[in-house]
Amino acid sequence: MGAVTTSLDEQARSIFDDLGYTVSRTGTELRAERDWRVVTVSVLDSQDPIPDGGDLRCFVTRTGDATHLSRRLNRLDVSYDWAVIGITEDGDYEVVRHPGDTAVSADANT
Repeated sequence: MGAVTTSLDEQARSIFDDLGYTVSRTGTELRAERDWRVVTVSVLDSQDPIPDGGDLRCFVTRTGDATHLSRRLNRLDVSYDWAVIGITEDGDYEVVRHPGDTAVSADANT
């Protein structure tokens, strides 16, 4: 029997749950809420269309697509604050934030 992989959608939900957000589904996206903050979470690959609007957005993709996706967001100069979470096959992830912020790494298994 092959290895079972968790979908990016489930991993995104788990990451935001672990960070103390209340997560719900809104159509094809997730809505993560904590205190005053509401983050729209979208699972995308490197070629999916980038949403036009929003206030706070987080895009979840595989690690190999995270840099390309963040470069696309920079080039589009979107009006909202954003972050990209790149998730590895083993569940580790790296957060690439809007320009000016630094990337942070985390291990979902710790």
